Order: sequence, then structure tokens, then C-alpha cells
Amino acid sequence: MNKISFQGEHGAYSETSAQKFFNNEIETIPCRTFHDVLQKTESANSDYAILPVENSIEGSVGQSFDAILSSDLHAIGEIYLEIHHCLISNGKIDEIDTVYSHPQALGQCSDFIQKKSLKTVPTYDTAGSVNIIKDLKEVNVAAIASKSAAEIYNMPIIQEEIENDPNNVTRFLIFSKQQTEPTPNDKTSIIFSINHEPGTLYEIIKEFSNNEINLTKIESRPKKGTTWEYNFYLDFVGHISDSKISSMLEHLKEKTKFLKIIGSYPLAELS
Repeated sequence: MNKISFQGEHGAYSETSAQKFFNNEIETIPCRTFHDVLQKTESANSDYAILPVENSIEGSVGQSFDAILSSDLHAIGEIYLEIHHCLISNGKIDEIDTVYSHPQALGQCSDFIQKKSLKTVPTYDTAGSVNIIKDLKEVNVAAIASKSAAEIYNMPIIQEEIENDPNNVTRFLIFSKQQTEPTPNDKTSIIFSINHEPGTLYEIIKEFSNNEINLTKIESRPKKGTTWEYNFYLDFVGHISDSKISSMLEHLKEKTKFLKIIGSYPLAELS
């Protein structure tokens, strides 16, 4: 049975995604941080790691990309999970004035929080926030988490589907020490940085256009330890074993300060 490391406590959305991806035939290992999740697999204490990388409401999960940047693991799969948040508490809706959850979940439920004038307390995990309020035993506090988290910690659900948008989807990547073999429908993710020179980013994008390679995502994230410098995260269709793609990536290395291949993996469909 494969061991899968994930960030958070049992009942976290990452755990649900792992169970969905591997069809439940797994042992899940909770970790405190995103770095810990990847380290478990790097040190062979888990077979795979799973991280949330972007959400349809709140955008990219910056902490995940920071962890990926320093990891030698390879992305070998992706999965999309519909996220439906619940308000969980021992109190009644009118008694609640404070809500605990992960910052991503708080952002995804900001309309509900503002409407109810709730104070927010950021935590490291959605499911972990349920455990926190269970220990507090106070009727004025609540957690935002999944239905499964409420079931695991035997806590009442006050209201379901409190997210801003019912079309709330998070994308997760699965990591391994091994790389994937090509399939008929693959995606590749890379990270790179460039010099502060006019037209440099344009030249990078032009390489994809010249090679007729379909870009599906590009975004920037500030580099730690520097001012106004960025790492660029880019997804495109295809596998690194394709000769056209491998040749293009070699050309890109000459135009970048550094380039890291996160991995090639089968492209997942929204379900």
C-alpha cells in the first residue's frame, strides 16, 4: 500500500484529493508544512506527496510553489477537486463571532464572513481548525472545513457550501522520486527566472510560439531575498521526452538565469 504525505490533519482537502487520485488504496501521512510533505517523500518515508497549487477563487498557493522550488521531486500527476466549505461549531449561527481556518479557505468564504461580521483566526490547516475549536469548547467560535473533517472530529455542521462561488475548484500536484513515461495527453510544469532586461520574457514566450507548443499558464512570484525580481511558473502541453520540447528547453536554459523542470504528467480533466 502506497504512503501519501499531505499538509494538514486527517480530513484535509489534500487528503481527500489523494484518496481520489489513488482510489483510496493508500495510507495517508499528515504533515505540518508543505516543505514537510515533500521531505517525507524525499527521505523515503512516503511514496508520494500531494500539494495544492492553485484555486479557482483565490489563485495560486504561494507556499506550495516555494516548497516545490527547493525540492528534487518530480510532479507525476494532477487532480482537480471541487471544494465545498462548511461552517462547523458547537454553537448556533447567531452565537458565532469568530471563525478559524486556513487563509485560503477564509479567502474563499470571505463573502459569508463579511456578511456575518465574523472575526477570522488563520490556522495552518482547515481540518486542524476543527480540532482547535473542538478543544476550545466555546459556542462563539467556528471552523471552516470539509464535511469529512466535521465527521472525523464529531462536530456539528451549522451551514454547508458557504464558499463565495459554487464553482470552487483546487488543483493538486502529486510528486514522486520517479518521472513519468509519456502518454497521449501530457502537461509539463517548469520554473525559471530571467535577467532584468527589455524583451527577455518576450523571447521566452516566443520560443513556445515558434515551436507551436500550447501554454496553459504563466505567472510570477517574488524571489525571496531579492527586491523586484521574480520566478516565473509556467505550464504547457506536452512531455519533456518529446524531442521538440527537450530541444526548446535547452534553448530556454541559455536565456534564463535558472530553469527547473517540475515534471511532466498526464493532463487531468475537470470532473
